Amino acid sequence: MTNLKIRNEEVTDYQTVEELTREAFWNLYVPGCDEHYLVHTMRNHPDFIKEMAFVAESDNKIVGSIMYTKSYVENKNNDRIDTLTFGPLCVLPEYQRKGVGTALINHTKKIAIQNNVSAIIILGDPHNYCKHGFKCCKDYKITTKDNKFPVGLLILELEKGVFDNQYWTFHESPLYAINNEEVEEYDKKFPVKEKKYQYSQDLFGILIRAYIE
Repeated sequence: MTNLKIRNEEVTDYQTVEELTREAFWNLYVPGCDEHYLVHTMRNHPDFIKEMAFVAESDNKIVGSIMYTKSYVENKNNDRIDTLTFGPLCVLPEYQRKGVGTALINHTKKIAIQNNVSAIIILGDPHNYCKHGFKCCKDYKITTKDNKFPVGLLILELEKGVFDNQYWTFHESPLYAINNEEVEEYDKKFPVKEKKYQYSQDLFGILIRAYIE
C-alpha cells in the first residue's frame, strides 16, 4: 500500500486498536476471540514495551497494529539472552494481504536491530512468518519449558550466532496467560458479534499440538 503511514500508538488510539484487534481475530482461532482483551491488559504490564507499539494508518484510518513484550531464553548454565516477542499483530480483514503486516514487521525489525536486540521470538503460523526470515526453533536448539520444539515457535535471529549451538529454553511474558471469564466480561463492552465455527479453528488446533522431532 503506497499511502501507508506507521507511527507509535497513542493513548487516544487504545479503543480503536482494541476494536481492530477484535475484528481481525474474531472466530479465527476459536469461536469469538480474546486478543482484544490481551491488548487491553498488556499495556499496564511491566513486560510491555510501549516504544515498540505501532499502528499503521491508511487515509487517516488505523488499519493495523503490532505490540511487543520482553522475553528471554536461558540455558542450563543459567546464561540468559534477552529477546523480544510481538503479538498480537493484527490487520483489519479488508486490508489483509496488502502488505500492512509486512510493513509493521519490517519497521519494528529495523528498530530492534538499531537497539542491538539479539532476536525476535514468536509463537505463530510458519506460513505467515518464514517469509520474513523467521526459522524453526529447532534450528537454534530453543525449546519450550517442557523441552519440546513446537512447530509454531519461530526465531528471527538478529545477532548472527548469538545462540551458539547451545540448548536454550524460551520464556515468554506471563501477561499472555489470561482469564477466560475476564475476557467474557470485557467483551460485553463491545457490539455483539456472533461466535461461530470456521475451519481455521481446526487448523489452529492442529498447529498448537504439532512438534518437531
